[in-house]
Amino acid sequence: MSDDMTGFLTQRCQTADRPLQGMTVLVVEDSRFACEAMRILCLRSGARIRRADCLRSARRHLATYRPTVVIVDLGLPDGFGQELIRDLAAMSVRVPVVLGTSGNADGAEVAREAGADGFLEKPIESLAAFQAAILSALPSAARPKGPRALANDIVTPDPLALRDDLSLAAGILSESGDETRLDYVAQFLSGLAISAHDAALEAAAADLARDRRAGRSTSGDVTRITGLVRQRLASGARF
Repeated sequence: MSDDMTGFLTQRCQTADRPLQGMTVLVVEDSRFACEAMRILCLRSGARIRRADCLRSARRHLATYRPTVVIVDLGLPDGFGQELIRDLAAMSVRVPVVLGTSGNADGAEVAREAGADGFLEKPIESLAAFQAAILSALPSAARPKGPRALANDIVTPDPLALRDDLSLAAGILSESGDETRLDYVAQFLSGLAISAHDAALEAAAADLARDRRAGRSTSGDVTRITGLVRQRLASGARF
């Protein structure tokens, strides 16, 4: 990171309870529910947030402005997040903080090998953990001075965002033809279920992914996971 960027960051008016004041966070995340959690975390921390739901959209954002922090989900509809992390790490003027995220703890190694400064494991809902992941990756000169309030708050995203994600998954599951869509919907629903603390949906997504990897029939998996998604949409209840 250049000295000019470090100086720019140190001029931000961070406070003890708003340690990310003045920063801009680009969240590259296809789940509206997960992104809504990070929107609340950014708001509580003083940061602005922009969202990209795929690699293509993220690259459009990065072509027009430079955020302070980029948080990249490793599983995206048009590719793998580590591709973008690798590109960001290779930039001549680097984004100050690049973090990977996934519902799979093994994603931490993947993200770091691609050049990420850190990793956020889903569910991302702890205010203290969110702030610490970003601040610990900043150069010392850009970190807030003095004591910092350590809030143990857990954020709760809007259930309407959860419904939007479930509706998206239901639409993909209803499509016929290219079965590779099942790889995407399995990882998407796995991350969503982890973020929403839904053990049944998480298990169904894991079984679908496992059978896809093994080359086994997935008709039973698809029927099961479709039923779970429809049940949740019909009930309108929180997980």
